[in-house]
Amino acid sequence: MLTNVNHPSTIKKIVLFASGSGTNVENIIRYFNDRKEIVISCVLSNNKSAIVHERAKKQNVNSLTFNKDDLQHTDTVLDLLKSIAPDLIVLAGFLWKFPKNILDQFPNQVINLHPALLPLYGGKGMYGMNVHRAVVENKEKETGITIHYVNEHYDEGAIIAQHKTKLTPEDTPEDVARKIHELEYEHFPKVIEELLKEV
Repeated sequence: MLTNVNHPSTIKKIVLFASGSGTNVENIIRYFNDRKEIVISCVLSNNKSAIVHERAKKQNVNSLTFNKDDLQHTDTVLDLLKSIAPDLIVLAGFLWKFPKNILDQFPNQVINLHPALLPLYGGKGMYGMNVHRAVVENKEKETGITIHYVNEHYDEGAIIAQHKTKLTPEDTPEDVARKIHELEYEHFPKVIEELLKEV
């Protein structure tokens, strides 16, 4: 029996979390813009002045701000997520540790993007330029991105995919950042799409 791909029960829903400028959020939204079977339900941020809100608005996606209590000490964010019932929760530049109460309700449905080849350069405080500076200081010959499931510890969840880029001795942290962004823009939406085929 044929089913209509536009039927609500067949639509896969994504919720995006971000803390900053939201370039990956915008890239993901654009990637899925013409997919009738996949929707970005909303963007959630812990930073009311983050540029990600402007990016979401330009793409006609709702964005909301929450505080630490909403996320970690009450069920405010959890209740919102339950009402949306996303198939996948994507952390795209979200800096806070994700709470156990949400992880328990959405097992193997929360993923994160890390700008290094985990287990290298992971853990608390290791994000953005902090990672790229450490990579350059240690004279690494390659680095990359890791997409992984989220658990209760920073950057320790099971790895879903890794993609690498070569480095040269002349690369600055800014050069590394550019190479990492290229990998993120190319691969992150594709991995999300593949995961949604499995749920």
